[in-house]
Amino acid sequence: MDANVIDALAKANVLVVGDVLLDRFVEGQVSRISREAPVPVLKYASTRAHPGGACNVAANVLAFGGQVTLVGVTGDDAAARELGALCASFSRLTAHLIADAARPTSVKTRYLSGWQQLLCVNTEDARPVPADIRERLIAAASGAIAANRALVISDYGRGALDSTSITALIKAAREVGTPAIVDPRRDDVEAFAGASLITPNREEAHGYSGINPDSDEAAVQCAGRLLDRVAVDAVLITRGADGMTLVERGGKAPLNVRAETHRVFDVTGAGDTVVATLAAAVAVGTPLADAVRLANIAAGIVVAKPGTATATPQELRHGLGAAMGDGVADRAVATEQVALWKGLGFKVGFTNGCFDLIHRGHLYSLEQAARRADRLVVGLNSDASARKLKGADRPVQDQATRAAVLAALRFVDLVVVFDEYTPEELVRAVKPDLLFKGADYAGTDIPGGAFVEANGGTVVLLPLLEGYSTTGTVKRVRGEA
Repeated sequence: MDANVIDALAKANVLVVGDVLLDRFVEGQVSRISREAPVPVLKYASTRAHPGGACNVAANVLAFGGQVTLVGVTGDDAAARELGALCASFSRLTAHLIADAARPTSVKTRYLSGWQQLLCVNTEDARPVPADIRERLIAAASGAIAANRALVISDYGRGALDSTSITALIKAAREVGTPAIVDPRRDDVEAFAGASLITPNREEAHGYSGINPDSDEAAVQCAGRLLDRVAVDAVLITRGADGMTLVERGGKAPLNVRAETHRVFDVTGAGDTVVATLAAAVAVGTPLADAVRLANIAAGIVVAKPGTATATPQELRHGLGAAMGDGVADRAVATEQVALWKGLGFKVGFTNGCFDLIHRGHLYSLEQAARRADRLVVGLNSDASARKLKGADRPVQDQATRAAVLAALRFVDLVVVFDEYTPEELVRAVKPDLLFKGADYAGTDIPGGAFVEANGGTVVLLPLLEGYSTTGTVKRVRGEA
């Protein structure tokens, strides 16, 4: 996939139609259990609100730099006005929020202690909207379809959409050649006939097909049965930690992509990010398989953030670089990536070494470091600097091989190769919160340690797993031990 597609997303024009809602987060800290009942007591700190549901799909497209037309239904209440104000704050968003005085605006309120969700309270009326409201929604959306290059139908089951409106919207999109992408929530999957793509999650796909997509093979069978059941061009099953499976009509080979993150903090809105990325990519002419790969990267970015979140083009570029380069970055890219992580509130750790022949001691130390940090960066001595440290016959493996092995480890987030004798300059560039070294460095001047501590960070000495070393391994292989 060409990285230029990320820049092209800014040219996307997308129409989003569906259930709009207000995501409200009540934040605080829990320090005790109530005396009145076995429940935690939340000490209130703050409240924040974000546009949710179909609004969050729109926000994700806007984060890429695209243009969005949004059509949805609210109540006629304070929450509707708050949601309208949030929508008005986006410069490239045209919002048609149709007020239905007979229903409340959908609000999802989450109570959080740190990033831990304690309770979720929904305010909603999921009954279908009256016929006159439905016709206004269809008219507003149909009038905007021709000016947009992709349509997203975001069905959260909150009543804004029914089979009649979905069928009408897909028909209108088909007539002008606009791809229609449906994020489904309803049982009558036949209503999606004519769509370019539907994106059921694991549970929805199981319900539609009777096949549990719990493996790549089963997911392909599940999607195939859906294609037999409903006349859509393609099915993308989102499978959470197992990634995604795309099956297209017409005999193309199925595509299975692995999830791009191994540290999930909050899955709120991840599905919105997927359909938004798909729509934006398709709108600028990206082949569907590449759009799926990009959406997978975007989903991996947002689930590593707290609450309702979006992925930026810069984050996508970093994510695409990691996917294409196996998690190995140069110093400039690593510095930017760490700054992004720290901006999101992540605690970044750093350790370094030659890691010539990975052994159990290495794994133990790296895992101990990863347990103490949200993200772990590993500085890797280049071949030249490893020779200065270890001698002319080392390293046994070249730096590309050593970097690839490190990047494949589940507890390593980024690998950076450095040429200097010590990692001091790399530490100063990365500015980690935690600098890890082995306990055998106690009482020594640790390169970068003074800098980290002067900037509010901490030097952590990790326990060692005795009896393991690359030197010992090499001697055993050579018959010298």
